[in-house]
Amino acid sequence: MPLTLTHDVLLKERTTLRLGGPALAEAVVSCEAGLDELAKLLHGLGGRPLALGAGSNILATDGPHALVLVRAANNAAPSFHAQPNAMSPEATPGATPGATPDTVIVRAGAGMGLPRLLGHCQRAGLTGLEGLTGVPGRVGGGVAMNAGSYGVELCRLLSRVRLWTPESGLVWRDAHDCAFGYRRFDPQLGSGLGAGFWVVWEAEFALRADESPAVRRRMETAYARKKATQPVTARSAGCVFKNPAGLTAGMSAGRLLDEVGLKGRRLGGMSFSPLHANFLINEGGGTAAEALELMEYGRAMVFDRFSLNLETEVKVLS
Repeated sequence: MPLTLTHDVLLKERTTLRLGGPALAEAVVSCEAGLDELAKLLHGLGGRPLALGAGSNILATDGPHALVLVRAANNAAPSFHAQPNAMSPEATPGATPGATPDTVIVRAGAGMGLPRLLGHCQRAGLTGLEGLTGVPGRVGGGVAMNAGSYGVELCRLLSRVRLWTPESGLVWRDAHDCAFGYRRFDPQLGSGLGAGFWVVWEAEFALRADESPAVRRRMETAYARKKATQPVTARSAGCVFKNPAGLTAGMSAGRLLDEVGLKGRRLGGMSFSPLHANFLINEGGGTAAEALELMEYGRAMVFDRFSLNLETEVKVLS
């Protein structure tokens, strides 16, 4: 079906942290025809629409939420398109500025998991995304949060993104027309295209050709490093706090929390990971109240010790 609508869904069943009370409804859209239905449904469902992918950066409170979850389920295998050098005379319209002859444009639906996308690129012998190995979530959420790891940020590889708004339907936006920051993406749609609610539907990334075994080795190295230092298999929402600006080399939000003794700190069913203090873990039976209390405690400890305010990276739904 192009669109599936479910009422009274629990956010704890839709988020990697396994926290959150009921939302009004969830609309899962699998193809473009479903987006036409979605525009009509949103007007009648009430509540606020919220684009939700794998729920890997969400901390939802335990009470009811006046939300309609919108999930893109366009997760077919990505397509690959060789890109001529945009600076050469033979460049075609729409070529990526600054592309080299070995650039390949990879188009992926927002519903595709990032690990699956990386697997396809590795088998195709394409490099650029390896640093994101082990990062959970989906393509849509990765673009919307400007996901990054080990020196890789999606904004540096993004060529263009296809967005949907209730007002204008589907529209392509070139990356250079959007604004990016640390875990931030702003498509700068403007009132003409619908400056309110939007959903990432597809994205194109400019990657380079390489030997498939070499790409695999870099992915394995990145994953081994991540597994040794981060709780990649735990019930977590990823990093809780952003790295404060102006930190000296080697310092981070996780290091600050570690310095004040919060690595492994537990409250009820929630804890700061013993591997990485900036990861909040649901050990089983945890509540959002416990998670928020731990976060405030960590924020206060870091401020008292370093006079630094930790800004929340995880999105809190209250």
